[in-house]
Amino acid sequence: MTALAPAQAPVVGPRYKWVVLSNTTVGVLLATLNTSSLLIALPVIFRGIHLDPLAPANFPYLLWMMMGYMLVTAAVVVTAGRIGDIFGRVKMYNLGFAWFTVASVLLAVVWSTGPTGALELVIFRMVQAVGGALLFANSAAIITDAFPSEELGFALGTNQIAAIVGMFLGVLVGGLLSEAGWRWVFLANVPVAAFGTVWSYLKLKEIGVRTKAHIDWLGNIAFAAGLAMILTGVTYGIKPYKHSLTGWTDPFVLEMLFGGVALLIIFVFLETKVKDPLFRMSLFRIRAFAAGNLAQFLGAVGRGGFQFMLMIWLQGIWLPQHGYSYAATPLWAGIYMIPFSIGFMVAGPLSGKLSDRYGVRPFATAGMLLNAVMYALVMLFPANFAYWSFAVVMFGIGISGGLFAAPNTSSIMNSVPARDRGAASGMRVTFGNAGMPLSMGLFFTLLVIGLNAKVPSAMYRGLVAHGIPGAQATQLAHVPPLGYIFAAFLGDNPLKSLLGAKVLGHLPAAQAADLTGRSFFPQLIGGPFKHGLVLILAVGAIMCVVAAIASLLRGTTYIHKDEESKAQDLKAGLITGPDDDQTPFIDPLFMTVDNPGRGK
Repeated sequence: MTALAPAQAPVVGPRYKWVVLSNTTVGVLLATLNTSSLLIALPVIFRGIHLDPLAPANFPYLLWMMMGYMLVTAAVVVTAGRIGDIFGRVKMYNLGFAWFTVASVLLAVVWSTGPTGALELVIFRMVQAVGGALLFANSAAIITDAFPSEELGFALGTNQIAAIVGMFLGVLVGGLLSEAGWRWVFLANVPVAAFGTVWSYLKLKEIGVRTKAHIDWLGNIAFAAGLAMILTGVTYGIKPYKHSLTGWTDPFVLEMLFGGVALLIIFVFLETKVKDPLFRMSLFRIRAFAAGNLAQFLGAVGRGGFQFMLMIWLQGIWLPQHGYSYAATPLWAGIYMIPFSIGFMVAGPLSGKLSDRYGVRPFATAGMLLNAVMYALVMLFPANFAYWSFAVVMFGIGISGGLFAAPNTSSIMNSVPARDRGAASGMRVTFGNAGMPLSMGLFFTLLVIGLNAKVPSAMYRGLVAHGIPGAQATQLAHVPPLGYIFAAFLGDNPLKSLLGAKVLGHLPAAQAADLTGRSFFPQLIGGPFKHGLVLILAVGAIMCVVAAIASLLRGTTYIHKDEESKAQDLKAGLITGPDDDQTPFIDPLFMTVDNPGRGK
């Protein structure tokens, strides 16, 4: 495995880095906007294809619409980054933009209805995820190629603001566009994606070090298949199985989990034997890289699923009690989460800038510890809380995310040789994206356990008191909690869906109105939900503390430098001569990959 001569790279001026930052920011904005807008528009999309997502037979389509994109991205992003290292990161990034554009068009023109239409949406959504993986894997590497190490934290912090802005705008855009028709949710991506595609093809240059190597097909297959199997098992672990509230005893789930672990073990073995591995396992001997990715994964497990819990809390309990219809709760839940976005937007670039000067460790570690403290505060909230206290805590959680994200990313990307930046960026994204569905599987399981301990008896008493026959009330009281959780998440009144028009039609109008109004269900589920949420918050806080410890163990600032990266910096205009590199270094605790860094 050899690197292409850096002299082949085009010479770019000092302004080029801002072109890179602005274009990659558009890419991140597009990908995150698309994700959140889809979540808000799911009820309209399923109505548009004439399919009830809450029907038991259709529930897998709902799960795959929510999780399929994340699963595919996690499974192929390392491959996407490695191919970028070999054939050119800009080339693969450009392909990702074009791929994403075409997939958006395919999603918008889905021609079938019913289960077939849902299957087409799931497939095209997973196709779109490949374009997202090409963007995610190569964007951080392209930024690292273009920015000097002492400015990388600021650049990545600014880039990651776009992710938060995209998530917030996606809520608004998804809510507004779904009113015009579900196809517009996907069509709205096309102009932005087309603009980004043309811009990247015209302006971005291939300045990164490229590696001459063969593609490790066995490693690619083992890694992608193993991770996909594990995440598929986690996804179906949420789904009830026979008489069990969750699917963790389902033989299919167990096969996926154990089979996936076995394939990942095989992957690690293969990577130590092949000449040109998909991912050089020796990179994990770099303490900054290994600790940064561990902190990334633990943070994703501790925080990822909690965002969904917050949305359910707002949409199913708090907002209905404060006068909002269930149909409007998805949009307003996003609006009431604005303090989180503001906190991240304030802390993201600021912590990136300060970490460039004072080091990564204090900011990334403080971010995870602050997150744990905020979780502890949320444990003290009643189910029907005062909004000002919620807003303050959401702002604090946003600050904690901003403190952690950019410094941790810059630490990971600065620590690896220039020729491995694509694969390293892909591995970083994989740890984050794999942590999210694992977090959802864990947190939904804890929530279901908490709800099932409290809800059945309370629901039975409430239904009987409102005229529902005892036998029917017993049946409805033992409906798996996941059914009414997802109903609330999708902006549908859970009891209206569970009871149905036939049952409600036989009740006096006043009793039917009480059962399907804005107070009965939130009051019924509020206390049990908070009971389950305390378990979730305790686990999340522990994960964040462990992530903080991992972050603390990354050591002081380490920036990998070798002759290839110096030559690349010279071509990119980051330094003016071979001896002009004034970047500070601190030697890590252990460093065995190629050329070690220098001591500060």
